[in-house]
Amino acid sequence: MRLRILDVGSLSTIQDAGRYGFRRYGMPVSGPMDWFAFQVANRLVGNSPADAVIEFSPGGLTFTLDADGLIAVTGSVQVWVDQMPLPGWMAIRVRRRQEVRVMTAPYGCWGYLAVAGGILTPPVLGSRATFLRGRLGGMEGRPLEPGDCILCGEGGKNSQNRAGYRLMAESIPAYSQRVTVRVMPGPQYDWFEEARVETFFRTEFRVDEKSDRMGFRLIGTEVQPRARDLLSEGMLPGSIQVPPDGQPIVLMADSPTTGGYPKIATLIRADLPVFAQLRPGEGRVRFKVVTPAQARKAYLELLETIDFDWEEDHSLWMTA
Repeated sequence: MRLRILDVGSLSTIQDAGRYGFRRYGMPVSGPMDWFAFQVANRLVGNSPADAVIEFSPGGLTFTLDADGLIAVTGSVQVWVDQMPLPGWMAIRVRRRQEVRVMTAPYGCWGYLAVAGGILTPPVLGSRATFLRGRLGGMEGRPLEPGDCILCGEGGKNSQNRAGYRLMAESIPAYSQRVTVRVMPGPQYDWFEEARVETFFRTEFRVDEKSDRMGFRLIGTEVQPRARDLLSEGMLPGSIQVPPDGQPIVLMADSPTTGGYPKIATLIRADLPVFAQLRPGEGRVRFKVVTPAQARKAYLELLETIDFDWEEDHSLWMTA
């Protein structure tokens, strides 16, 4: 089965769970910005949690399938099939050549389109994830364009029976453009004077419009550390580093593997999805500190949501 792109917004790429095992060579993991929405989309259509999907940003995309198929759209999303609005976070049967349009909603930034059987572009270094700066993965390492024809799997024999399968409404993340997210103290937390730390947790930061998949730059009250030399060291998505101008940068999916700026805090994995949905130039964020035990508990609760919080709704599942 093939998916044909008819129209596309500002940025749509193919992403799977990421490219692991190559950070020692300077290769980012990449993968989804919102890992929770990504995994749920795959789960809805019966795919492996790591299968490739299309990640799209404001502007969305319009496409058709050349055979009947099953799709799911998650994240901050709006969905239309032949101009009929349908809910996100639900498995939807789509007929051959029906026109499907998906967009992000105003309260978020990223959406995920999963097709039963997964996206089958050629893997690069063991992953189909697109790394734009490295020009590899996905569709020749570039954003999707109108006219692209993407090979998809056929899905399992029982995939069509999953139509109407959806995440329970109370488990869908409450995306917003003003959030408070949890962090743990970073490796250089004690490099910051107490007044600077208090400023960091008191300030509401704005996400800079120059932010991208590599990092979200924040604008607010400056929080410079004490002057010290720091050798470059390993970094991961969620690390909050502070360059000399005192404006924090939160590293995201395409995070570089090393860096030499001190890290005041680390965003917990459970809150990366809602933080990633902040729109550059619009989103506002505050931080609060939690313990490692609290961070682990929050993450396990999200994983339990993916495993258990499901229901079926057959009132809207078939579009024709």
